Amino acid sequence: MHQKGRLCGPFSFYAIMNGQNCHCGSGIPFGHCCQPYISGQQNAPTAETLMRSRYSAYAVHDAGYLWETTAPKMRKYYSKSAILQWAKANHWVKLEILKATETTVEFKAYYLDSKLQAQVHHEKSVFINESGKWYYSDGTY
Repeated sequence: MHQKGRLCGPFSFYAIMNGQNCHCGSGIPFGHCCQPYISGQQNAPTAETLMRSRYSAYAVHDAGYLWETTAPKMRKYYSKSAILQWAKANHWVKLEILKATETTVEFKAYYLDSKLQAQVHHEKSVFINESGKWYYSDGTY
């Protein structure tokens, strides 16, 4: 289980200590934006907030958070090691939210792949709320 209050790794520690803006593009320092969700100090209050924190978790390589914020019934389709491998294989550049509703977020995630080629992941994600907690369910791309 993800431990409450723990830092998410060397990338997030650097971001917090240097007041770096959050990876999600909010313009807010990471320590006051997505880090409290990734560290388990708070639950994301909306689907869009969860989406933003999940993008930031890819940027800081926190596969545990990504797996734990995946809907429990969908986790069997993912592994933490595969998530971590994909997160580390790419350099996360920018998140662009195109449209958000209460339960969906359409976005573009810009990144450089392992060959430093620019890539765009365009997805419409579906989120569910179970017992007051938001989870990523699935998406179409």
